[in-house]
Amino acid sequence: MTNFSLSALDIGIMIGYAVLIIAYGLYHGKRKNSEEYFLAGRNMIWPIVGISLFAANISSSTLVGLAGDAFKTNTHVFNYEWLAAVVLIFFAIFFLPFYLKSKVYTMPEFLERRYDQRSRYYFSFITIVGNVLIDTAAGLYVGNIVLKLMFPEVPGWAIIVTLAFAAAAYTIPGGLNSVIQTEVVQAILLILGSCMITYFAFSEVGGWSGMIAGLDAKAAAGEFVQEGGVVLKSAEEVLSLVRPANDDFMPWTGLLFGAPILGFYFWANNQFMVQRVLGAKDLNHGRWGALFAGLLKLPVLFIMVLPGTCAILLFSDLDLTAMNYALPDGTICENLADCPNATYPLLLFNLLPKGVLGLVLAGLLAAMMSSVSATFNSASTLVTMDFVRKLRPEMTSQQLVRAGQITTLVLVVLASLWAPQIEKFDSLWEYLQDILSYIAPPVAATFILGLFWKRATSTGSIACLLFGFAFSIFAVLSKTFDWFEGLNNMHFLHRTFWLFVVSLAVNAVVSMFTQAPREDQVEHYTWKKSMFKDESEELQALPWYLNYRYLAVGLLILTALLVGYFW
Repeated sequence: MTNFSLSALDIGIMIGYAVLIIAYGLYHGKRKNSEEYFLAGRNMIWPIVGISLFAANISSSTLVGLAGDAFKTNTHVFNYEWLAAVVLIFFAIFFLPFYLKSKVYTMPEFLERRYDQRSRYYFSFITIVGNVLIDTAAGLYVGNIVLKLMFPEVPGWAIIVTLAFAAAAYTIPGGLNSVIQTEVVQAILLILGSCMITYFAFSEVGGWSGMIAGLDAKAAAGEFVQEGGVVLKSAEEVLSLVRPANDDFMPWTGLLFGAPILGFYFWANNQFMVQRVLGAKDLNHGRWGALFAGLLKLPVLFIMVLPGTCAILLFSDLDLTAMNYALPDGTICENLADCPNATYPLLLFNLLPKGVLGLVLAGLLAAMMSSVSATFNSASTLVTMDFVRKLRPEMTSQQLVRAGQITTLVLVVLASLWAPQIEKFDSLWEYLQDILSYIAPPVAATFILGLFWKRATSTGSIACLLFGFAFSIFAVLSKTFDWFEGLNNMHFLHRTFWLFVVSLAVNAVVSMFTQAPREDQVEHYTWKKSMFKDESEELQALPWYLNYRYLAVGLLILTALLVGYFW
């Protein structure tokens, strides 16, 4: 195969899907009032909540990144996936009850309830900036990279604008319900497509035993040398999830101490993920939905990661020069090792038959639109509910909906303008990791301390958040001007952990020397042991299969078995 070409049938399936999904989203739009528009009327049942969480998380960058990292023998990228299941259990037990009972629209609004408006405005601002400049723009940028392979004659800016406005076509009129309903369809299509890729990939390498034998042969030949000089000597090491402390990609120390903090921020504090759970019908549906999303993360190893591992045997010796595949800077890739992001497109175009290829590409298109629409909706919710409503409290519910629609349109333009600029950075993956490792620790520290320590004060909260911002500026300057070698060379997961610890300390020390919070700031927003006892009595009325505690234990066991097998 010399290029990433599409048949008329495949193109027709993709276009047909795009039209139908936009129409479906518009049909399910809810916009009678602000609660319907921003939180789908708080009436979502658990399967919808769980699938939409999964779909919003599995973006185009995730699909491309998982396969690419697996090809580079970084199978332990799956650690982020199974860790999500553990984080969602913690979220469902401790944080979700407070979020739903408080009836908040946004995570910054919850911070105001527990602390004060200073924390709300700060967190809302950095979340909006992050949604536009990081989440949305990155999704559009990766979508451009993938679609550019199929349509090389189309300018990149045209692809980005088309993707942005396609996602906005149902997000602006319909709000969160349109977003969630389309995400359910997209997630189902995405899972089916991923299963097809897995089937064809394993068929090509001779099944599981064939993959293991092939990896062992390449390892014996000394072909597996990771970054940092780590030599992998067997298929067992290639597939191992837990790596040595000197591993450049994910040392076990970073997995244990740093990755959970990033996961907690992403799943329990990030507006564009939590907003789906805020729309749950009640607490039980919210909890069941969160646990269902955690369950859906476990098969990702088999349907999204291991096909990239199969690509090691299928495409390691493939000459890419004839395909004219290039990096963003224009450098032509000679082989897949130079451009691992081509792994996923190669799996699609080399393994899937006509018709099936169009269906799976529609799933990829679904992932792009899903993540982009999710960030558009969450960012417009933040702007409208955290700023517009505060500045103009006299606005009616319908006026707030209109403000949210206008905000989404503005965000579409901003994200489309910024997305092409991302290629000026050396590495999108490194850029995203660095930014998240600075944003997440102080935010996670503020939420966790506020929930479990009654003495945490509003001044301690804003001091913690501002300290995190100041440290981020200092770290960027240090890296730019090469001031502190130890800080510059520290693994981002280790930096995440230490910034989290210091942020906790700043919050605690400042809180101890400032006025204690009011009773209303503590009573309804701080966890107490009595809550566990009261909840136990309520759960006795439910059969075991509806008791979220049994479901959480079952999910933990499944996760432990999977991680243990690939340890």
